[in-house]
Amino acid sequence: MSKELIYLLLIFGLLVIPRALQRFKLPAPITCLLFGIGAMLAFGERTHDPVIVLLSTLGISSLFLFAGLEVDLRALRKQLGPLLAHLVVRAASLVGVGWLAWRYLGLDWQAAALVALALLTPSTGFILDTLERLGLDEEERFWVTSKAIAGELMALAALFVVLQAGDLTQLGISSLAMTAMIVGLPLLFVALGRWVVPHAPGSEFSLLVMVGMVAAFITYKLGVYYLVGAFVAGLVARMLRLRMPRLASDDNMHALRLFATFFVPFYFFHAGTEVSRDALSWEALGLGIVLTMVLVPLRIGVVWVQRRLMFGEKRFSSMKVAVALSPTLVFTLVLANILYVRFDLPAVLFGALILYTVLNTLLPSLVLRSPFDVDPLADQPPRAHPEDRMRNDGATTAAAESNVVR
Repeated sequence: MSKELIYLLLIFGLLVIPRALQRFKLPAPITCLLFGIGAMLAFGERTHDPVIVLLSTLGISSLFLFAGLEVDLRALRKQLGPLLAHLVVRAASLVGVGWLAWRYLGLDWQAAALVALALLTPSTGFILDTLERLGLDEEERFWVTSKAIAGELMALAALFVVLQAGDLTQLGISSLAMTAMIVGLPLLFVALGRWVVPHAPGSEFSLLVMVGMVAAFITYKLGVYYLVGAFVAGLVARMLRLRMPRLASDDNMHALRLFATFFVPFYFFHAGTEVSRDALSWEALGLGIVLTMVLVPLRIGVVWVQRRLMFGEKRFSSMKVAVALSPTLVFTLVLANILYVRFDLPAVLFGALILYTVLNTLLPSLVLRSPFDVDPLADQPPRAHPEDRMRNDGATTAAAESNVVR
């Protein structure tokens, strides 16, 4: 069979079959991951194809570029107090789980910290893509969005420090390089907007994706993986929305969603091919089930108690917010691979992390309305992001008050 036909069959299999299986409430990312594991078992090292690796990189980078574009710092500042309380609780949880991993699993402190991040960090990109189909009301969607984004910001910062902390010199160099990139990205966007966009109308999307991929490659070379740079590029583009409105416009964000929709399945397939045969053991199965039974109820319970104490929400509403924040799919897959390759994580724990993230990703599709989907589009017309709708409502109210004054 020719390689071209194999690629065509793979594209069909990853883009069509997972959608068909969603009628059984099986999330599409999980299907792609299982396909990757099956291919690894069947074909071994032959699954490590450079084309698949490239498509996988485009998938994870575009996903976190989109996640960065979703961040609205002004909306986060409006609810700074509750979000800070949420981050304090999350930081305490990370420290506690990291200490347990260091104390009882025999890991060094860096590996233990990464295990804690892998177990507790929600997958913001996929959580945001499911909000409209999980039966949440406007306020619930806003708090899920805000808490997921705030948690991801903290997790990415912690990931950068932990991965570089083994060598203080390297940490200093990487910090300087990261600072230079953060300063340089706005200048690059503005330069492209001044010298390229006027002569190439409609090129904003291509330029956004190109800069995101460059930033992802830079952070990968710094040793902190693609997702950090892609997220920072998206965040910078969002902060330039007033000066360059077309760069992070709703149309561009919609286009980036479609772009990620095509490439993200290859990331999950590739992640499945990276799972070691040794990780697929009965010991890993047992440990993964134990982690799920202990940590998922604790994570949901902590968020539920926060919502009840801080906002006096009804029990069911608090539970919906907590369940929607439970999936850790992307962070767990990324960090499990880093731990296995760079920190010699035992295969049993590697397999347990994979099973843990599969099970907690299944939870919203089983408890709430509909399954996780790589495709962010629903049958109905796309709705604006909850934060955008809140700002639009505020602008409409302000305009109405202005007319009354006149």
